[in-house]
Amino acid sequence: MDFTLSPELLALRERTRRFIDEMVIPHERQMPDIEDVAAWDGLRAKLQAAAREAGVFLPQLGAEWGGLGLNWVGNAVVFEEAGRSALGIQALNCAAPDEGNMHLIEKIGTSAQHDQYLRPLAAGAVRSCFAMTEPPPGAGTDPSLLATSAERHGKRWVINGKKHFISGASGAAFCIVMAKTDTVRGRHGATMFLVDADNPGFRVTRRPQIYDRSFIGGHCEVSFEDCEVGEDAILGAANEGFDYAQVRLRPARLTHCMRWLGAARRATEHAMAHALARQSFNSRLADHQGVQWLLADCEIDMHSSRLLIWHAAWLLDQGATASHETAVAKVAVSEAVNRVADRCIQVCGAQGMSEDLPLANLYRETRAFRIYDGPSEVHRMTIAKRLIRRADGTERGH
Repeated sequence: MDFTLSPELLALRERTRRFIDEMVIPHERQMPDIEDVAAWDGLRAKLQAAAREAGVFLPQLGAEWGGLGLNWVGNAVVFEEAGRSALGIQALNCAAPDEGNMHLIEKIGTSAQHDQYLRPLAAGAVRSCFAMTEPPPGAGTDPSLLATSAERHGKRWVINGKKHFISGASGAAFCIVMAKTDTVRGRHGATMFLVDADNPGFRVTRRPQIYDRSFIGGHCEVSFEDCEVGEDAILGAANEGFDYAQVRLRPARLTHCMRWLGAARRATEHAMAHALARQSFNSRLADHQGVQWLLADCEIDMHSSRLLIWHAAWLLDQGATASHETAVAKVAVSEAVNRVADRCIQVCGAQGMSEDLPLANLYRETRAFRIYDGPSEVHRMTIAKRLIRRADGTERGH
């Protein structure tokens, strides 16, 4: 792997950095109320217009969709800069869950689905959500427990079930929902459907108060009650939903890592500025060994995280599935950025816990990353199983 970045990518990284600092971060102190979805969407539209003008909009898709057409390594570089602000990833239209949904629809959607769903999503004209997680006893980290069902009635399908913690559901224009369609095939008998939000069988039933607040539209409970759709609503092929989920989830885990690494970097910038400015016991905080160790550990965590991200991104660019490497990165980076945010608060003391700095908010947001897209414990289990299969000679590739 060559770690050299092209002059064009370096220029784009610097342009993105300036855009986040000058055009995005100033809006953080005037953010709308968390429940005011319309105001959030208005701010998002304003920032996306500015991102287009700055030439940093939609890095992950090609020119056909109005994007910059970066590969995965290029995305890693730009997403890190955008991730220095939760508003930054919205401005560039590379935020979850839309970014993962764009990737999925582009890969397996039909031409008609591209026009109806992907094109407005890529343009930032609409938002979307992805509905797989269910309340107990339904599917969570164990997809075999999928309870939402879809039954064929002639040329139509009828979906019934409940989902919860569906990010961005409030105000989304459409939903990609996973439903069981073949009970005989077990965990392999699921299908993805595209469901418009104005379908009378689809409802957002509740928006719980969640610890993190970076998702426009919250993390909602939704229901499908005799939700009727046609054959053209199937995304990909029937009964192949879990395989398609991996098409979405593997890179989505990695793009989360890219974005949150940017948040960790911003936290250390504030911690370093405070350590250089604050006097204590006749010297700067930065001159005290205890503070130096905290800052050094932050740099170690961030540098190792970046290498894990870039390696997995490079493998994706080579056409590999990178299941193992994206899982390793997800665990390592999610835990590293949480440690970084915690140390930076410690360096800044009481000020770090206040609204004067973004550190407390960054800590709140990064803590959730250890759960989203698979908790660390589940990824550790799958990583270990792969290692065991390799050791006993039963590994079939990864």
